[in-house]
Amino acid sequence: MSQPFELPDFYVPHPARLNPHVDRARTHSREWARQMGMLEGSGIWDTADLDAHDYALLCAYTHPDATADDLALVTDWYVWVFFFDDHFLEEFKRTQDRAGGKAYLDRLPLFMPPADDAAAPPPQPANPVEAGLADLWARTVPSMSADWRARFALSTENLLNESLWELSNIDIGRVANPVEYIEMRRKVGGAPWSAGLVEFAEHAEVPAAVAASRPLCVLRDTFSDAVHLRNDLFSYEREIGEEGELSNGVLVLETFLECTTQEAADSVNDLLTSRLQQFEHTALTELPALCAAEGLDAAACADVASYVKGLQDWQSGGHEWHMRSSRYMNGGGALAGRPARLPFAPSGPGTSALATLRPAPRAQTRRARSFTHVPHERTGPSVLPEFEMPFRHRLSPHLGGARERVVAWAHETGLLGPQPDVAGGRVWDEELIRDYDLPLCAAGIHPDATAAQLDLSSAWLAWGTWGDDYYPVRFGRTRDLAGARECTRRLSLFMPVEGEPAPPPASPLECSLADLWVRTAGPMTPAKRRRFRAAVEVMAESWLWELDNQLLNRIPDPVDYVEMRRRTFGSDLTMSLCRLAQPDTVPEAVYRSGPMKSLENAAADYACLLNDVFSYQKEIEFEGELHNGVLVVRNFFDCDYPTALRIVDDLMKSRMRQFQHVAAHEFPVLYDDFALDEASRAALDGYVRELENWMSGILVWHRDCRRYGEADLRRHFLPSRPFDGPTGLGTSAARLAAR
Repeated sequence: MSQPFELPDFYVPHPARLNPHVDRARTHSREWARQMGMLEGSGIWDTADLDAHDYALLCAYTHPDATADDLALVTDWYVWVFFFDDHFLEEFKRTQDRAGGKAYLDRLPLFMPPADDAAAPPPQPANPVEAGLADLWARTVPSMSADWRARFALSTENLLNESLWELSNIDIGRVANPVEYIEMRRKVGGAPWSAGLVEFAEHAEVPAAVAASRPLCVLRDTFSDAVHLRNDLFSYEREIGEEGELSNGVLVLETFLECTTQEAADSVNDLLTSRLQQFEHTALTELPALCAAEGLDAAACADVASYVKGLQDWQSGGHEWHMRSSRYMNGGGALAGRPARLPFAPSGPGTSALATLRPAPRAQTRRARSFTHVPHERTGPSVLPEFEMPFRHRLSPHLGGARERVVAWAHETGLLGPQPDVAGGRVWDEELIRDYDLPLCAAGIHPDATAAQLDLSSAWLAWGTWGDDYYPVRFGRTRDLAGARECTRRLSLFMPVEGEPAPPPASPLECSLADLWVRTAGPMTPAKRRRFRAAVEVMAESWLWELDNQLLNRIPDPVDYVEMRRRTFGSDLTMSLCRLAQPDTVPEAVYRSGPMKSLENAAADYACLLNDVFSYQKEIEFEGELHNGVLVVRNFFDCDYPTALRIVDDLMKSRMRQFQHVAAHEFPVLYDDFALDEASRAALDGYVRELENWMSGILVWHRDCRRYGEADLRRHFLPSRPFDGPTGLGTSAARLAAR
């Protein structure tokens, strides 16, 4: 039987290397698996299965510099995780036994006790998975810090628990949409877990001070995405044809793009390449700046570098193993899917390093295209599709008064006054703030708000929108990234959590934030203040990411764009305003759960892409912007505007369906899993309605404000008022710079 598609031309920038201790690891892991009860008699594997899969070869390729003992232990971890995957498939996926699967998964964290829990020993293992996990945890954690233990335990729990998500999707015959799939695959696929083992094998723990930073998270996520997308290409035949699996990237894009299997496979490979290039970009441009900014010493910097090198080794070694393992589709042998060699280039043993010189024209064309966009291209008016909005829109009766009061507040805090540090002297004036009509957005988001609550929401929206407009004209045009970082750092000073004193505001941005913080955070508990401040900081820090791309003239990678767009749009901030009324009785773990994040991300993506569709002409033609979802899709698929708009519109519709799916099907299960009382269930149902208002209110605001129409854009960006500079032939650049 022929393969369902030809393997694509893979981008493998680093040569694979083989650990010399591979044979010892094979022998050890075979004996260990037998001792744990994973072979003959398990009903899952026998010795021939384990030998054919050859996980020791996988680990020898992905950890080429590990010691013999470390390689043996890492190999045992991989034997365990693959056995778990097959065991869960046979016991619960094939039988569609969700209740049994949940009970099975709930026990596994007991075999990973935290460092400070000496009073609760693990229970007696009841199956090979539990036995293997208990043994591995005891052998691994003594040499690692408490911080690493907590991170690795969390990634292991994510890997195990999200198997229920896959089981639920099979149960309803549902193929995920691309954004949902990428997010959940990181947890289900286990690559973040693999990244934790890289730290162990390299003896290079990521310093706790930077472990949660954007560059390290991007490195982990791009590593994860590339590992999973590569696995999807090789495992398509087994997962779709033999297992009835629906969680495969090729199937996801095949369904979403309505294309052939070969076209979907090529698109998955393009996304794989893009994620690898994002990894390289982050490692080379963001990571050194982070280490310097955090003041890491030489040893910590060396650990970070070793970790990055370990992730690179994993990518190349994982590809090599997929080409050789009997577990996957790899017709054509170990040479299939590799790019053609340069003419007369040497080959054979000892020449693998020359693989980096082999041409990968599709990958390099894609990389170059991301840096060669010509700004201010003529687009014409934004084309608006028929937006899918199933929720009824309502407006607060206090809208009229809020419109006047937000203008007065903006005058008082200096947002509408002269800005000496900005070309043209201003960011906004009164005409602009009235045209933008942010109270209209607040009135739709919070239709039941009191007058005071609506004023507060309107002011927060005005502050965030003004800041989003201020950063590019103040720091982007002057290429002052250091000034932007300092401006962002100072914002936290005006959001005290424990009542610490704030310095005098030095700018309208700081003055307005200080006022908003006192009015918003005063009634909050310190824990809520800390979470709300983090939401503001996330948005402000995302503006630095936009500036960095602007300075490089770089159109972002599509996955990085979607994830960062939630931050630049202020989704966390405005959703936090929705959550202020939620009672403290709802466990914080509910808000961190997979269904909750899926619900919030689906709503955020719908609103962000909606904004991108409306603002396409404003951002591309008038502002010379690079951060627009339609442009990102145009660049990734190398397609025209109508095609990119159709793909974005389809993605918006799929995100709306995802929101409705989670609310209708996953939230009831979430309530049961946490055994929530009626009051907490009612509160969370109310939060779902708040997010419905959030999306419908944002749509109505985009339709009715005067920020995105071509006539308004020409009035805003090409005015004839004296302070905006000269007019007439040859002065268009000056008029653009004025705004």
